[in-house]
Amino acid sequence: MTFQEQIQQGIPSVLPKQKPYETDINHAPKRKEILSSEEKKLALRNALRYFEPQHHAELIKEFSEELETYGRIYMYRLRPDYKMYARPIAEYPGKSEQAKAIMLMIQNNLDYAVAQHPHELITYGGNGAVFQNWAQYLLTMQYLSEMTDEQTLTMYSGHPMGLFPSHKEAPRVVVTNGMVIPNYSKPDDWEKMNALGVSQYGQMTAGSYMYIGPQGIVHGTTITVLNGFRKIKRSPKGGLFVTSGLGGMSGAQPKAGNIAGCITVCAEVNPKITHIRHSQGWINEVIDDVDELVKRVTLAEANNEIVSIGYLGNVVDIWEKFYEENIHIDLGSDQTSLHNPWAGGYYPANISFEEANEMMANNPDLFKIKVQETLRRHTTAINKHTAKGTYFFDYGNAFLLEASRAGADVMAENHIDFRYPSYVQDIMGPMCFDYGFGPFRWVCASGKPEDLAKTDVIACQVLEEMAKTAPEEIQQQMQDNIHWIKGAQENKLVVGSQARILYADAEGRVKIAEAFNQAIAKGEIGTVVLGRDHHDVSGTDSPYRETSNIYDGSRFTADMAIQNVIGDSFRGATWVSIHNGGGVGWGEVINGGFGMVLDGSKEASRRLESMLFWDVNNGISRRSWARNDGALFAIKRAMETQPLLKVTIPNIVADNLLDF
Repeated sequence: MTFQEQIQQGIPSVLPKQKPYETDINHAPKRKEILSSEEKKLALRNALRYFEPQHHAELIKEFSEELETYGRIYMYRLRPDYKMYARPIAEYPGKSEQAKAIMLMIQNNLDYAVAQHPHELITYGGNGAVFQNWAQYLLTMQYLSEMTDEQTLTMYSGHPMGLFPSHKEAPRVVVTNGMVIPNYSKPDDWEKMNALGVSQYGQMTAGSYMYIGPQGIVHGTTITVLNGFRKIKRSPKGGLFVTSGLGGMSGAQPKAGNIAGCITVCAEVNPKITHIRHSQGWINEVIDDVDELVKRVTLAEANNEIVSIGYLGNVVDIWEKFYEENIHIDLGSDQTSLHNPWAGGYYPANISFEEANEMMANNPDLFKIKVQETLRRHTTAINKHTAKGTYFFDYGNAFLLEASRAGADVMAENHIDFRYPSYVQDIMGPMCFDYGFGPFRWVCASGKPEDLAKTDVIACQVLEEMAKTAPEEIQQQMQDNIHWIKGAQENKLVVGSQARILYADAEGRVKIAEAFNQAIAKGEIGTVVLGRDHHDVSGTDSPYRETSNIYDGSRFTADMAIQNVIGDSFRGATWVSIHNGGGVGWGEVINGGFGMVLDGSKEASRRLESMLFWDVNNGISRRSWARNDGALFAIKRAMETQPLLKVTIPNIVADNLLDF
């Protein structure tokens, strides 16, 4: 069968042979035992409903074994034989170009070079799933190959509920992930519902089909590192950045450190993923002995090197050893997936990787104790360094949150706030998000590197023209992003699809997208898919990350994200998504996402102007209502440019009036 025929057949009527478990693939750890015997039967009933009754007797034992062995039913047997990657859009079968673009994006999320656990359909962050099982993948791809521009596919936590009649201007796909009742949104609730096959943690860009590999995180981290050094008033050259996490968060941090121009040490406990990131060029060197690491860092500092070093071991060892050796750390952070602390997001010190995985599955209570012990040690070591001048920030993956829950010394003097800021509180929020700057993304659906190079040039030209008249308040942001896009090709950021990320405000996104659409209309480039990350202005309500610099008491509300996805859906998005969970964990955040296909048409021009303007200014208006100075400036400027925009502006209360 051809690739197109395999896509069109969906779940095969004749079952394929069982596939051997491939040990050279980075697999998800075994999930903890959480279902009762009756619930296991329910999980099997739920899984078998994808298959005709004549297959049930053969599959029930196999799926039962998967559930016992891995804690989930992945249906490995159905994993396709073809290579998983973003093919040129023309290679996909179908009646709708928009649907073909979505197929391309789904396959990119599951590309071995992109996905964290590709055989378990997990793209990143430990739990960030595109689907729960391979039957869902096959059925979804079949639906997309059949659908017209008069239909909409509804996705319930990875399950394709079906194709429904709609209209040409409606989204082609509507995705929901993990939309559970709030009282049932604890981590163990997710474990149970996911094991039953009824919900999943979509992790925003995984479940939104918009992950473009490490590049997205690289840009955000680069901006963060550059501004971190600005905050401590020193040059990145010769400066030392210490952090951890190469798996769930990719190889973004060391790459960002190289682009920023500092020395980066990034710890990772998983040898397989460490060597993958090294082979991909995301880290320059790998060292597994902490004494050797001390020597290497000392040499790098003496020579003012720009180098990234992956330390194969626990980050706690680095913090403690560097303190003993009096090595000054300029910037410190942590990018392990602590939103997933009990299922592989963070590993305890003084226990091997293999032992930890065994403990995680078979003795989860002890594993939790060990993780919390390590978090307390980790925090103590950080506190010693910050007392000597280290600037530490939480990258937003719940390090401070879980450290506080572990009883670590991480609270501020008021016993309410954390003693260290989130990177959003100090850097991204006031410097970027409040002004509307966030991670705008595009994918060249032709698969041609030359198309991507042309879009880089177009985007750069747009930004440079805008910078000529941009107000002083956003000149730094403009220059940082021009610098980024000019170095994009040189820094070899592409993993998987021919994609780019570029921080831009509403005006920039609209102008860049329109320039792309005109280039498509002229035949200069092929179809382009637009999207964004969850580290953005509008789509994410996340009290410990994206909206951590909201101080009017509304941090824990999620109206903005819900409004965002609904507003995107009727303003022209090709697909929309809403998720419980993102980079800070299940139950801790609500994320809204979108994708938009540009085809060179007048309709695409109309849609992009309407939707992109809303997608950003929805968030700026919420931030301005919270009395954020940058957002007040940005929304007033937006109202000057668009007469149909009229936003409620807060009145500021004089501080002295509250002194009574």
